[in-house]
Amino acid sequence: MRIALAGNPNSGKTTMYNALTGKNEKVGNWAGVTVDKRESSLKKGFCKEECVIVDLPGAYSMSPFTSEESITSSYVKNEKLDVIINIVDATNLSRSLFFSTQLLDLSIPVVIALNKNDINVKKDTQINEKLLSEKLNCPVIKTVSTSSEGLKEVIEKAILVKGKKQISPYHEASYDHSLKSEVEKADRKRFDFVSEIVKQVETRKIETNVRNQQDRLDDIITNPLFGLPLFAIVMFCVFYISQSTIGPWLADYLVGWIETFQGYVGNLLANANPFLQALIVDGIIGGVGAVVGFLPLVMVMYFLLALLEDCGYMARATVVLDPVFKKVGLSGKSVIPMIIGTGCAIPAIMACRTIRNERERRATAMLTPFMPCGAKLPVIALFAGAFFPDVPWLGTMMYFVGILLILIGAFIVKAVTGFKYRKSFFIIELPEYKIPSLKLAVTSMFERGKAYIVKAGTIILVCNTVVQIMQSFNWSFQVVEAGLESTSILASLATPIAYILIPITGVCAWQLAAASITGFIAKENVVGTLAVCYGLSAFIDTEELALIGSGNVVMTTMAITKVAALAYLMFNLYTPPCFAALGAMNSEMKSKKWLLAAIFLQLGMGYTVAFLVYQIGTIMTIHTLGPGFLPGLLIVLFFIGCILLRIHKTNIELKEEK
Repeated sequence: MRIALAGNPNSGKTTMYNALTGKNEKVGNWAGVTVDKRESSLKKGFCKEECVIVDLPGAYSMSPFTSEESITSSYVKNEKLDVIINIVDATNLSRSLFFSTQLLDLSIPVVIALNKNDINVKKDTQINEKLLSEKLNCPVIKTVSTSSEGLKEVIEKAILVKGKKQISPYHEASYDHSLKSEVEKADRKRFDFVSEIVKQVETRKIETNVRNQQDRLDDIITNPLFGLPLFAIVMFCVFYISQSTIGPWLADYLVGWIETFQGYVGNLLANANPFLQALIVDGIIGGVGAVVGFLPLVMVMYFLLALLEDCGYMARATVVLDPVFKKVGLSGKSVIPMIIGTGCAIPAIMACRTIRNERERRATAMLTPFMPCGAKLPVIALFAGAFFPDVPWLGTMMYFVGILLILIGAFIVKAVTGFKYRKSFFIIELPEYKIPSLKLAVTSMFERGKAYIVKAGTIILVCNTVVQIMQSFNWSFQVVEAGLESTSILASLATPIAYILIPITGVCAWQLAAASITGFIAKENVVGTLAVCYGLSAFIDTEELALIGSGNVVMTTMAITKVAALAYLMFNLYTPPCFAALGAMNSEMKSKKWLLAAIFLQLGMGYTVAFLVYQIGTIMTIHTLGPGFLPGLLIVLFFIGCILLRIHKTNIELKEEK
């Protein structure tokens, strides 16, 4: 038996899918969280027969306007479904039933789940589900997805209607689908039909056109004058708590356990082969432990972001940023992937498919990785702790630098593509404010934390092992003696890149180059590789980083200035993301030309920012230009020149078209 869950965005559809299947898919208070269909078996206890539940992307109409609506429309019409469970937002019945009547036209059995019934109870809004069932010719069940209330009854009704032909309650006159006026006329008639039903079945104590306390709160939060500063304060609090207070406090305990285990294994291998001991203790345990040591910081950030999403604030943040993004050729819809990108760039890039305009969709996918994701948080935490312990706002600043680079990058894309400003409207459903669910936030935190640990135990483990082996042998496959690591395979491969990094670090350090290279596999590798290459696995932990001073081991061993550390940090944050994210970009852009342009733009902007930070910072601190100024300037000018040349060609092409 195959059951599809279909409904408007933000109707609680994915929450119901999770409750029915036991999965923990991403849930959010905005459209585009589900960007592709996903399916899983129904949990035991709901029914005896084998049943598959399919979660479809949110849709407002069976006439698709976005790519995720196309997925829903195509799947429902072309796949052999036994039953459709239509999740209806009971708090917004008039809007939801338009889509419901279209589903009822398809002859597939439909069961309507009147979701969010708990909110209606609080508002003293009554819906006569029995009368609604008679009007729509299908079962109607009141549900609350967050508590699983009514879900078993919904499944039971779905089993009962399986195999029966659905009778449509709305008989639409035929019209010409090719004529826009005819389609609009048919839609108006359907809306009138729905409105008449709503009047008969719904009783509201408070009319929707009456301004309430939430509306007045929105006036402040989404206000152009107060909204942006408030957003900045909220984000500062998130990163301050996760990186400077609770996160490091929790990390102290985790790092202590890792160090104890590392010491225990080291004692067991005290008489073993020195290479084997170094590989296991320093390479595997030390490298992976250096990354896992930052897990509490990442998880605290995930927890706080989940609370903000669940309470309804993040949807308001997109409204606040919409006017700013419109100035550079994007829109508020571009904000949604970028907020998702604070967790991981891959689902963020996938969320770009909700953007209808192709140029805007590709530009958003190109620019979203500038937002530091969870994988980059350990890199921020390491450098912030080792070099800037007295600057609690450094982590927050990295996110706002990311937003600034997105705006600059969008302006460049706008100029390169010859995009002309056109007035457009950004429409997003603002969910009800609510007290966020601690259960959902904790579940989300552990699910993301699990993915982080899995990556540390697979990709990062393999990468650190390879790094340790390459650092331990030269090209003659002889073990490199202590102090001669510069003759290793790793050093010889990384040294050419190290020369390119001189204008942004002031030193030719193959260790820094090697860390940046492995960072393209997974950004957490930057921390692990630095720990392995510099032999700092015993010092890269939160407790040690909190004791920064003139004799700090990490800063002294790496032998770079604070300015160089900041520039190197920015280089790793704002150059191309991991290979998996690049694969997602390729999939969403569907253009090798755009993908190569994206990689070029990210490399160029990341290098340029790092170069400017190091050179200007060096002038300000020691009143002289940093090493490698001229070669670095030539690289930056080459990048700028390529962009200006492309803009010039675009302008010529546009003139020829006219």
